[in-house]
Amino acid sequence: MAVRRQKTVARRQAAPEAASYDSQSVAALKLARLTVGERAAVDGARSYHVTGDTHPHRALMRELGGKWNRLEEAWVFSGEDPSAVLAARLAPLPGGLAEAGPGHNTGETQQNGKPHYHGHRQRLRDRFLAAGAEALPDYELLELLLFYGIERRDTKPLAKRLLERFGSLGGVLAAPVEQLAEFEEIDKRTLVLLRATREMGARLVREEIADRPVIGSWQKLLDYCRSTMAHNDTEQFRLLFLDRKNVLIADEVQQRGTVDHTPVYPREVVKRALQLGASSLIMVHNHPSGDPTPSQADIEMTREVQAAAEILGIALHDHVVIGRKGYASFKTLGLI
Repeated sequence: MAVRRQKTVARRQAAPEAASYDSQSVAALKLARLTVGERAAVDGARSYHVTGDTHPHRALMRELGGKWNRLEEAWVFSGEDPSAVLAARLAPLPGGLAEAGPGHNTGETQQNGKPHYHGHRQRLRDRFLAAGAEALPDYELLELLLFYGIERRDTKPLAKRLLERFGSLGGVLAAPVEQLAEFEEIDKRTLVLLRATREMGARLVREEIADRPVIGSWQKLLDYCRSTMAHNDTEQFRLLFLDRKNVLIADEVQQRGTVDHTPVYPREVVKRALQLGASSLIMVHNHPSGDPTPSQADIEMTREVQAAAEILGIALHDHVVIGRKGYASFKTLGLI
């Protein structure tokens, strides 16, 4: 009985110490504006998501085994709760709490207590407004855009890395979400910003061919197709339906395919033209390889569509292949 009482007393003495340590951890994380939440997967596995002002502590998160989830904007830890070790590793203040806040442990070069890029954003904005967008090279224009998705960070290195990876501004804006998410700095907000920018550009170009004869606005039509398709990493088959005056009735993506093939069914193309009351159409598809040269399969499919459409009095004006290196027109090449 005495032994049992001693064990009970020992447990009671240990409990306040553990509670005190936990409270210090909570206080340290709170001071650093960090929150740790537990998640349970379908298979029962548990993970811990650290959210809040994590940017100043990203190096520590990575060192402790965390993985950045860009879409949830959280550092994810598998296995044990990282709260205690995370709190212990934050820089101590008198009283055992943690020091954190904007600018702490950022790894950025400091000059007179300020980041090396202090004031750079305002200078770039001023230059943009004074000299216009044409005065900025591609990396600075992208850097300027990234200002509005990424706070308190020099975005020039990221802009240059994105252009190196995807080849051009169009390539960056059209890059698949999963590839953009490979960059640690890019979160959900930045993904939305890049996608919205691309869509706005495409709609502006499309407005220039709306309600006017497409044949007379051929270059603008090509600009529109290139802005929407040239940088896609899979093939896309687009149909432009025209009325008797060659004014655009509808612009539709009929099929999406793989990196080198899109299934096209002449019957479906003609059926849709009849539904819209179109008198003619233009077919457009892209080559993710970048080379717009028509393949033999492209040529055969085009002739099948042309034959099916002519029976019903629908003209096929052209089939355009879009690539990053330019475009190819079947009509110009004498293929239709």
